[in-house]
Amino acid sequence: MKKCIFGLLILSLLLSGCWDRRELNQLAITLAIGIDKVEDEYQVSAQVVVPSVVSTTSTGGGTMVTLYSARGETIYEAFRKMTKDSPRKIYPGHTRMLVVGEELAKEGIAESLDLVSRDSELRPDFYVVVAKENTAVNILNVTTPVENIPANKMFNSLKMSDNAWSGTKSIKLDELIEDLVSEGKEAVLTGVEIAGNQEQGSSKQNTESISPSARIRYDNLAVFKGDQLVGWLTEYETIGFSYITDSVQTSVKAISCPNEGKATIEVIQAKSELKGKIKNGKPVVNIKLNVEGDVGSVECKMNLNELKTIHSLEKIYEKEMQDNIKKTIATLQTNYKSDIFGFGEEIHRSNPKEWNTIKNNWEEQFSNLTTNVDVDLKILGTGTIKNSLLEKIKD
Repeated sequence: MKKCIFGLLILSLLLSGCWDRRELNQLAITLAIGIDKVEDEYQVSAQVVVPSVVSTTSTGGGTMVTLYSARGETIYEAFRKMTKDSPRKIYPGHTRMLVVGEELAKEGIAESLDLVSRDSELRPDFYVVVAKENTAVNILNVTTPVENIPANKMFNSLKMSDNAWSGTKSIKLDELIEDLVSEGKEAVLTGVEIAGNQEQGSSKQNTESISPSARIRYDNLAVFKGDQLVGWLTEYETIGFSYITDSVQTSVKAISCPNEGKATIEVIQAKSELKGKIKNGKPVVNIKLNVEGDVGSVECKMNLNELKTIHSLEKIYEKEMQDNIKKTIATLQTNYKSDIFGFGEEIHRSNPKEWNTIKNNWEEQFSNLTTNVDVDLKILGTGTIKNSLLEKIKD
């Protein structure tokens, strides 16, 4: 009898876990959130899946998503006010993208992230980006071909670009917060922009044309000092940043040929190592970059069967990448005075006592920091054709 009662008690405890279960037909599943600052108010936007369209197998059932937006004195208030338009509770538990408007980013993102990080329904595994020269609501209002749900397109494009191209960087909420609170490192975020006719970007025709009137694309890297946006890196500088911070998985780089023309190196592996030290009372950072790659293409006359040709390409790559890295560092030291590389973290790690004496003046220390850059490329393969086609063509 006691065993029976005990079993019933255990069963009741298991079943009681469903008391707060939410029915899907009561929720507005949100895949992207946008936050803007409009005058003295916050504007929060939610890209929500239309369940009636997603559930049907028909291809002509209408747009897969809708956009709700509301303003409030606080982000929390604006978020709740969206329920005036939505027949369901805005549920952010499946959010994939958080877009921050540029004006809000310039003012500071700490308050916005505070609410987002506190929300128990939000998981911190979504990407955060900045709307470059635009608002978050405009970005989320663009429909996209290929992917019927724009938030999925944005998520997958950034993930793919980060894996295959060093000109962008995918950053999740927890990574962003870690950079914002870290001593000796500032935060960055990838920029997102609308290419083409923004006004036609929200139309159904934008998804039906071979050449859409508007596209969402990633470009440039937002540089922060504290929680405020202070400027943008070019794609060239973003590539330098990615190599310095050991963020390159695979990539390609066009280099000059020994005489004229261009060759392309496909990077299949890159490893960057930073070492900080204090020399004569001044911080110094040594950057060692080891790269392995293949010759992807050759648009100049050269014989790839000759070892000296391979060595010459390696030397050219090393020099051009070294220049890229040095120019990127100079831009941050001179224009923004923002240590997005984590040089301060490296000094802190290697010289904790000395770091305590310079950390309060790190902006000036970073601006005058000495860096030594060493790049080493090993070309592993040259493709199936050993000679350039131009080499074979008779003059």
